[in-house]
Amino acid sequence: MFSFPEDYEQGWTLGSEIKKDGVGLHTGIKCEVIIKPTELSGFHFSFSEDVNKVFSIDVSQVRNTTLCTTLDLNGKKISTVEHLLAALIGVGVTHAHIEIAGNEIPLLDGSALGWIEEIKKVGMVHSTTSPKPRPDLTSPVFVTKGESVIFAKPSTKLKLIGLIDFPYKAIGQQMFSIELTPNNFVKEIAPARTFGFLDQLEELKQAGLIKGGGLENALVCNGDAWVNPPLRFQNEPVRHKLLDLIGDLAFVGLPRAQVFVYKGSHSLHTEFAASLKKVLT
Repeated sequence: MFSFPEDYEQGWTLGSEIKKDGVGLHTGIKCEVIIKPTELSGFHFSFSEDVNKVFSIDVSQVRNTTLCTTLDLNGKKISTVEHLLAALIGVGVTHAHIEIAGNEIPLLDGSALGWIEEIKKVGMVHSTTSPKPRPDLTSPVFVTKGESVIFAKPSTKLKLIGLIDFPYKAIGQQMFSIELTPNNFVKEIAPARTFGFLDQLEELKQAGLIKGGGLENALVCNGDAWVNPPLRFQNEPVRHKLLDLIGDLAFVGLPRAQVFVYKGSHSLHTEFAASLKKVLT
C-alpha cells in the first residue's frame, strides 16, 4: 500500500503521469491538466499547444492575486494554480511538470483532495536529482499588508498557525495550528474547501469572475449559516486559508520555520514568498 513521505527532506516525483480535467472557477471553461514525472527539480508548466516550451515557476511570475493565484508565463496566463501546487508540495513532491490545455487549473471540489487521490493512484518515487534548497531562516521575516500580517521565525520543523476573523457569525474568528508533514497535510489541510459569501456573489459575477463556481465546489456562507453544509471540519475556512498559503509557498519551497499568518491573502503570501526568495539568494 502506498504511503506518503515522512517529511520534506528528500526529492520526490510522481510514479507516472496524472491526467485530470474539470471546470475552472473563474472562466467556467473545461480545462485539462497532465502532471508528469520529471528529473528537473522544482515545478514547471507548459501549454499543450507547445509542450516543448517549459516554464519553471518563480514568484516574479505571479499576477492579479485577488481571488486566486495567476501566473504570467511570457504573456500567457494560468489562473487558480494554488490548490494543485499545494497538493504537490504538501505531499512532498519536489519535481513535477504540469502541462495544461486551457488557461485555468480545474477547481474540482474546491479543495486539494481530488489531486491527492490522483497522486495516491500513481504513487511517488525518489528523484534521481536533488530537490531545490528550502528556505532556511537565520532571522525572522515579517510582512504586513493593511490589517494582514505574516510572520516567520527560524525553526527545525515547519509549523503553520493561521488566524482569520470575519464579520459573519458562521465563521467569526478561527485559529488552526499544525506541524506540517505530508501525512498531516493530507489529513488536516487537503480536504478543506474554498469558501465564499452569498452577499458578494452577484458583484463577483458582474466582474466576470466565478463563472464556474457552484455549491458543489465551494462552501457558501449567508452570514449566520452555511448554504451547503456539512463542513468537513468545524474550522474548515481557516484550514483552507493555510492550504492557499502552502500552494503559494511552492514558488520558493516550504521554509524551515514557524509561520504565523493573520487574515492571509494571495497577495500577502506572494510578498512573503518574495521575502523568502531573498533568503535563498
